[in-house]
Amino acid sequence: MTLDLFSSAEQQPMTVSQLTGHIKAALESAFESVLVTGEISNFKKHSPSGHAYFSLKDDAATLSAVMWRSRINQLFFSPQDGMKVIARGKITVYPPRGNYQIDVVSLQPAGVGELQIAFEKLKQKLYEEGLFDDEHKKPLPKFPSGIGIVTSETGAAIRDIVTVIKRRFPAVELILCPVRVQGSGAAEEIAQGIRDMNRYGKVDVIITGRGGGSLEDLWPFNEEIVARAIFDSVIPVISAVGHEVDYSIADLVADMRAPTPSAAAEIVVPDRREMLEIFNEFAYTIYCRVYELVREKRETIRHLLKSYSFNRPYDLLRGFSQNVDELDRRLKSTMTHRLDITSAHVTSLHHRLESLNPEQVLNRGYAIVYDGKKIMQSKDETLQRGKGNIRFKDGRVGFIVRKET
Repeated sequence: MTLDLFSSAEQQPMTVSQLTGHIKAALESAFESVLVTGEISNFKKHSPSGHAYFSLKDDAATLSAVMWRSRINQLFFSPQDGMKVIARGKITVYPPRGNYQIDVVSLQPAGVGELQIAFEKLKQKLYEEGLFDDEHKKPLPKFPSGIGIVTSETGAAIRDIVTVIKRRFPAVELILCPVRVQGSGAAEEIAQGIRDMNRYGKVDVIITGRGGGSLEDLWPFNEEIVARAIFDSVIPVISAVGHEVDYSIADLVADMRAPTPSAAAEIVVPDRREMLEIFNEFAYTIYCRVYELVREKRETIRHLLKSYSFNRPYDLLRGFSQNVDELDRRLKSTMTHRLDITSAHVTSLHHRLESLNPEQVLNRGYAIVYDGKKIMQSKDETLQRGKGNIRFKDGRVGFIVRKET
């Protein structure tokens, strides 16, 4: 795309804002959708806006990036410096600074290896804090009257747990807190579900988990927010993530680890033979009807969100929000600079006062002549007094004036 900005016979100067506006229009129309891979650096969430500012870099270049709070909350993992990621978004220009940046719509790890690195870092951090220590493990009740289950209401995990428990110990009451166990926002929902069960207080043990899947699918159980919710739970927690070989962070923090949801149900109750029928098919039918209705409404909303009239106010609001963040940074920088100047001035005055201190004069080999407490300032005054004392840096000596004959 080429902008003919100087086609008039007599070139007219533009303001910086006008030129930046032309550049902004050109870049944003030419790069409306880009897919970029790079390494995260300087990742920081700005408070209180919640927006994330960071850079994507490779061996030869660095690209500024911004991700708005609503999109950050949709990530299934926590971005970290040094993690290689794939970012999808559009190129925008921030006029107050004249910088171009990528407005990130979605972010995902560049590969399983990046998630594994994040897993090891968090594992080491929580280990050093003592979250895995056996002394914190709470014993499971032998005969629970109520069991809280934090998992998906439609996944295989809840069906397996209910089936096994009702076959082994049908008298127990099961309380389900339905949450997402995969994708964006799942970790927050799982952690909140555990906290809600503790507030409810009418269960003796909590099972949280899901069926098997890839490392990305299971990642919510490797997030710090879930680990701390499990550690803070007053009620014993069984982690039942369907991956029999590998351990998750939730497994290491939980009071008991079960390799599968079915195994958790085997652990939590004593053996009984009878089973009770549950209304899975009825719940599934309701879910399908609701899901179809939600899907139709979601499509309608998606079309509205793509319209220009809907997005223009959001673009303005985001620009203002980023401008507020910039002003906040400039204010803090200015205050710090002023404090440094004031401190340097005070230090200079202190040094000047020290240089005027009589003690400093004595240290350079001079002496002060006193008559009692009064300083004598001339030869005639000294001869008139006839006696006095002389102060050196290491003490005083008395003297008597003797006239020369």
